[in-house]
Amino acid sequence: MARHRRPRHVTPCPTDRARRQLAAGLFGASALAATFLSVTVAPAAPTAPDRAPSAGTSDVAQLSRD
Repeated sequence: MARHRRPRHVTPCPTDRARRQLAAGLFGASALAATFLSVTVAPAAPTAPDRAPSAGTSDVAQLSRD
């Protein structure tokens, strides 16, 4: 009977590790850039004149007076 051997440990290619590190670095850099831009960039449109900028939204439906 043939004996089943444990497969040899295959070392990953060095480019695979570099590719993963590059992807992780780019992901982190894009997250930091998005955070920085959301803090520093002003919104494109001003707030609507009929709404107070600090007013909270209501989850209660308004009654219709038809």
